[in-house]
Amino acid sequence: MRLRQALLTAVTLVSALLCNCAQAQWRVAKFNAEVVHSYPHDVDAFTQGLFFLNDFLYESTGLEGRSSLRKVKLETGAVLQKHVVEANYFAEGIVNWKSEIVGLTYKSQTGFIYDLETFKVRRRFTYVGEGWGLTQDGRHIIMSDGTEYLRFLDPRDLRETARLKVTYEGKPLNNINELEWVDGEIFANVWLTNDIVRINPKTGAVVGLIDLTSLNQLSGRSSDPNDTLNGIAYDSARKRLFVTGKRWKRLFEISLIPIDHP
Repeated sequence: MRLRQALLTAVTLVSALLCNCAQAQWRVAKFNAEVVHSYPHDVDAFTQGLFFLNDFLYESTGLEGRSSLRKVKLETGAVLQKHVVEANYFAEGIVNWKSEIVGLTYKSQTGFIYDLETFKVRRRFTYVGEGWGLTQDGRHIIMSDGTEYLRFLDPRDLRETARLKVTYEGKPLNNINELEWVDGEIFANVWLTNDIVRINPKTGAVVGLIDLTSLNQLSGRSSDPNDTLNGIAYDSARKRLFVTGKRWKRLFEISLIPIDHP
């Protein structure tokens, strides 16, 4: 009888330990944002992609007939250079790779390779499914498509070489949108939310959640539900993180404030 009770106690303890380990594995660090600087942003820019390079912002804007690729002065929001995308395309995410910019379109299954300096289209490429966000880790171009998967592409020919399933507390996370590589993690907007998730690029697990609800009133955004948070850029040299949204009047440099650190 005592042996049976001891075995039951041992099983209970092991089960509890396994449960605690699973919860610890899925635990997500929570952050709020503090505004360090606020900059002007073109209120007509339906921001789809954003990155920072050589002291300038590069931005893609969406909607058919209004899509564009832009080079923007951070301090003033002035558009210094602009390429108008063909009217039948809805432009999406962009990323730099060497002397080029890679850009996606929403449902056309067509991507564009632009010259980084002139914005002239060098060539096109195709992919299956929708195009949402882009970033790169120095070896691969990483693409989101609105599902819970991130695609890893060969920068030479944009051929898909691998996929990574993104999970939040063990469950698939959909609507992953604009992407940015930040110090070894993938930061991603989650469409129609005020959240940026921090993704472990090896496991796909969300390890951090940044709540940017506080920026809504500061952004100058309209009441249109489509004018959501979208756009992440990182200045790796000076460790500056920038965020904005679709048709927002402001772009923000933010710092992260832990509110629930596991």
